[in-house]
This record gives sequence, structure tokens and C-alpha cells, in this order.
Amino acid sequence: MSETRLKPTEKIGYGLGDFASNIVFQAVIIFLQPFYTNVYGMGAASVAFMFLAVRVLDMVTDPVMGIVADRTNTKWGRYRPYLLWFSIPFSILLVLTFTTPDFDEQGKLIYAYVTYVLLMVLYTMVNIPYCSLGGVITSDSHERVSANSYRFFLATAAGVMIGFFIPKLVGIFGNGDERTGYPYAMALFGLLAILAFFGCFALTKERVKQAVPSKGSFGKDISTLLKNDQWWIVALLFFILLVGIVMRAASQVNYVLFVLSDKELIASFITAGLVAQMIGAACASPLSKKIGNVRSYVLIQIMIVIGSIALYFFPTSNLILIYGGFIFISFFAQMGAPILFTMVADTVEYGELKTGRRVTGLAFSGVLFTLKLGVALAGFLTPMLLAINGFVGTEESQNPEARQAILMSLTLYPALAHFLLIPIVSFYKLNKKRCDEIRMELDKQASA
Repeated sequence: MSETRLKPTEKIGYGLGDFASNIVFQAVIIFLQPFYTNVYGMGAASVAFMFLAVRVLDMVTDPVMGIVADRTNTKWGRYRPYLLWFSIPFSILLVLTFTTPDFDEQGKLIYAYVTYVLLMVLYTMVNIPYCSLGGVITSDSHERVSANSYRFFLATAAGVMIGFFIPKLVGIFGNGDERTGYPYAMALFGLLAILAFFGCFALTKERVKQAVPSKGSFGKDISTLLKNDQWWIVALLFFILLVGIVMRAASQVNYVLFVLSDKELIASFITAGLVAQMIGAACASPLSKKIGNVRSYVLIQIMIVIGSIALYFFPTSNLILIYGGFIFISFFAQMGAPILFTMVADTVEYGELKTGRRVTGLAFSGVLFTLKLGVALAGFLTPMLLAINGFVGTEESQNPEARQAILMSLTLYPALAHFLLIPIVSFYKLNKKRCDEIRMELDKQASA
């Protein structure tokens, strides 16, 4: 029987990896769209198509990275070494992505494509091994929820720091010039990400024995994954969830600017939501332990739908209601994340028992690919809705149609995505009892 209990220090160490990843992820989903349209001067439609086109690359890089990670064999393990090897170039690309060289319109678009593509490739090269690490540090489902609660608490802490400090640091470093301020602000956070990745490497350990042999075809690994019916359910959950999450996140800055009409509220609005997410992530483990993963996840989605509809109708003149509604949504939004990532790890062992092959890296790369598809669809829809409704990022005010599109992208459109998750998760059958039975059977086979 492999070790199942984790010390708090290791859970913190595991969380540091997503703290680092989330510095980049939150910077991209919160600030990159308004940066491209409002600072770099790119058209909203061009940004929409770029976000969608770059995701096509993930169809190749994500499964390849998962399979390569599964076959990596070093003295440090299969997945941890990637945190060392690629954290520094990853952080450098963050800075370059938020840099604005003085090119013409076509040159700007080419530069944006190149830097964004490279940033996403490096994100794949560190984040897929990192997520796979969560499936091998323990074999206990509740311990996985607990470790993922630490993970998303720290990940959201990174988001809090990004949301609160980036607008301020951009102003300080740029002295009023956002084009100058953004690279310096991102460089500071890039350095912090490198240190956190190193901390994750140092404090974690890979325990669960990998059953995938070093030799074997990529096709067989993919076939193994595609036979896993429970993995398909989780992958679909990731796709739909991220559409809602990213539409809401990408609309925050414009919501404050053009619906609330107060630029000074940007940092406090984003920070309030992220602090609520951080607290929500910490509450996932006790809720899951009490009523189970599926029931917890359904309850969480119901609360988000109710809060989103309410926020749509709240008068923008009442900031107490506006902030309260957004905090309510954000609290539940991150509570589901530890549960969902735990489900991925559980489907790996379900698939191993079903097929005789373990494809941890490929399973996580697969769900991260569907996650990125959700990010891509939301990244396309959000600016495209703005473009259709006459949004012009360089203007200080917007027409009523554009403001309505921003409001709905923050509230009702994400609510629809969260509502769709409820019937889908009801088909997931790997509860705690079933996961324990699977683990016992796998341990019995390993010792035979």
C-alpha cells in the first residue's frame, strides 16, 4: 500500500506550483484582453480570432506533453523535473507577452501571436507535469481534495496579488504610461513564479507507482484514455466550466471601467473576488468530506447560478450589493476546483483498473486541453461580443449595447455555463467508497 497521508508542508509545497502557474494564468485571463485592446491598440476582433487560433496548437502540444511526461524517468521522478527545467523561460515569456514594441498594425499582430503562442507552449510544459504530480503524491481521494484545497488556496492567493498589485505596479513603474509599466510589473511577478516553482520541486515527493512501461506506442496510450468513460465526463466539465470562468474573469476590468464607470475600483473589485475565491478553495475539503464530491459540486454550481442572476439585476449605483454579489459568486467559483482536479486523479486509477495501463500525464494533459478549449471559446466570444456591439477600447465611454454585452459576459452567460454542469456531473460515479475499492484492487495486483 502506497503512502496516503500528506504532511501540511508537502501540501503547501504542492500548492506553490499552482501559485506560480496562476501568476501567469490570472495575468492572461484578467489583463491580457484589455491589455491588447486598450493599451497595445489591437482590434477586439483580431484579439478574438488570435485567442481561438492559438488553441489549435494545444491539440498537438497537450497530449504530446502528457505522454512525454509519463515516459520521463529521472532520479527526481517523472513530473517534478519540469518545474525546474522550464520555469525560467516561462517567466521570461510572460514579460515579453506584455511588452509593446512600436510596430505597425500587422507587426503588432505578428508579435502578439508569436509571444502568446510561446507563452502557452511553455505553460503546457510546466503545467501538465505539475497537474500530473497531484495524481502521484498520494493515492487517497480525500487527501487529494485536501492537497488540491491547499493548491487552489495558494493559486488564488497569486490571483489576489495579481489583481491587487498589477494595476498599482503598472502605474508606479510606468509613471502613467501603461506600455512602460506592464513589462516591469510582470517581471517582478515572473521572478516570484520561479521561486515558487523551485519550492514546489523541493517540498513534494512522487509516491504512487506508475504502471505505464517506458516502451509502448503513443496510440495505445491515447486509446487507453479514450476508453475511460469517467474521464470523458470530467473533461466535459472542464470545458464548460472554463467558458463561464474566463468570460467572467475577462469582463471584470471592462465591467468596472464602463458599467460601474470608476477606474479607481478596478483593483478593489478584482481583489475582493479573488480573496473570496481563496476562502472558498479552503472550504472545499470539509464540504466534500461531509457530503461527497458530486453533491458538493452540484450545490456549488447552484449557488453560482443564483448569485450570477442576482448580480445582473443589482443596480450599479449600489456598490454594497454589487461587491456582495460578486464576492458570493467568487466564493463558490473556486470551491469546485479542488474537487474537479481530484476527480481527474481518481479517473486515472479507474482507467488503470479497467485497461491495465496508467496514463497519469496524458489524463491531465487531456483535461487541460479541454480546459484550454474552454478558455479559447470564452476568449473568442468575449471580445467578439464587444466588437459586434460597437465596443472601442480606446474610448473612455461605450454605447449602451457594449455596456450590456459586458454586463451579460460577467453574469448571465457564465451562469448558463455553470447551470449546464449540474446534469453532466450526475453521471460521475467514482465516489469515495468506489475509489477505495479501486485502490485496494490495484495494490493487490501490484503485490501479486
